[in-house]
Amino acid sequence: MNTAVESILVQAMQMPAQDRAAIAERLTSSLDTETDWDVEIAWQQEVQRCVDEVERGEVVCLPWEQVLQRLRKNSRATN
Repeated sequence: MNTAVESILVQAMQMPAQDRAAIAERLTSSLDTETDWDVEIAWQQEVQRCVDEVERGEVVCLPWEQVLQRLRKNSRATN
């Protein structure tokens, strides 16, 4: 890795998580030069289906802390 890249990475790692996520998304999307519109449409439909289920009260959303706790517990149980 050259020094310019290393310098950019050091600066980026000091940014808030939200900014780092935005940078990561932009960089990742710049690598994907072709869009599969069937996949994009399917994802949009899936996201909308999930949003509709939440809005209708058909699913219960859990706080991230609770989800993380469950994941850690399940990870320990399988190791």
